[in-house]
Amino acid sequence: MAAQDIAVVGGIDTHADLHQAAVIDSIGRHLATEQFETTPTGYRRLLDWRRSHGEVLAVGIEGTGAYGAEIARFLTANEVTVVEVDRPDRKARRDNGKSDAIDAYAAATAVLSGRAAGTPKARNGIVEAIRALRVVRKSAVKARTQTLNQVRTLIVTAPSSARDKLRGLSAKDLIDTLARSRPTGELADPACAVKTALHRLARRYQALDEEIKEADREIAPLVTQAAPRLIALPGVGPETAGQLLASAGDNPDRLRSEAAFAHLCGAAPVPASSGRTNRHRLNRGGDRAADNALHTIVLVRMKYDQRTQEYFARRTAEGMTMTKKDIVRCLKRFVAREVYRHLPHTARNHEPLPQTT
Repeated sequence: MAAQDIAVVGGIDTHADLHQAAVIDSIGRHLATEQFETTPTGYRRLLDWRRSHGEVLAVGIEGTGAYGAEIARFLTANEVTVVEVDRPDRKARRDNGKSDAIDAYAAATAVLSGRAAGTPKARNGIVEAIRALRVVRKSAVKARTQTLNQVRTLIVTAPSSARDKLRGLSAKDLIDTLARSRPTGELADPACAVKTALHRLARRYQALDEEIKEADREIAPLVTQAAPRLIALPGVGPETAGQLLASAGDNPDRLRSEAAFAHLCGAAPVPASSGRTNRHRLNRGGDRAADNALHTIVLVRMKYDQRTQEYFARRTAEGMTMTKKDIVRCLKRFVAREVYRHLPHTARNHEPLPQTT
């Protein structure tokens, strides 16, 4: 039988410099495995090598959001179906051992058996640009918070001469005061050293604050361009919209339904019933950053959106069966459903913006 008459499934275990590729046939027999460099030439050799074994039905890739991002883009551009594969669980690793070849074959087998069927993010459009810019912003926010904590810690342990003038100041006034200060004296003196350190930390805080503002000015227009319907929803700002777009990817149609999107965001309720107890609990899986974005939207709506306030009051009045956390979880599920409908789906881009009441 000629190679072109054989249907094969591929698997790839991804790494920084080398990808381990494997090929199995339609009944799961191992055919071949080989390593390829993570370069354009290596990607082309990998594709030609795989096609030399037969018609490629699909390729399972482990780590499409990291080391496998570029090979996934390359194969998709060459009309090869790419399937996202999770890392083998610990029991499978204990039973089968661990090597790059074993993991590559496991990825191919997961696709053939149907255990893996997820479509990876396209990572080739404006949402990927938003995600990259948000990485820088997120690290700057974290560093700014850390800097402020260091300022407060130094003040607590500072000599009285350096600490007393700073008591009771808000964060903004504290940073402004320290940034304007001009410490003098010998650095061997603890009071002078603390004042110098506080001055430098305040200047660092201001630089990070300006970096965050600059990132916001860059990201907000991109988010509006990518999803004008989403940014128009009450309680949704550029930061939360950017996170939800990044979680869904440039191809949100890969998510089969709004329930799948809620599950991705960790907002889908999970049954936790036993015996006569019938209840649901918080889903602790999913994208925690997306879950945090939904939580932020709910908190904003509880403060400013009349529809949400009326719902919260009605559920609270029903009695003690639902706690505040339970109501917030319900609201997050509702928001996830609404957000999914306003993501930039291909078939829905022509719909007009929602009318506000």
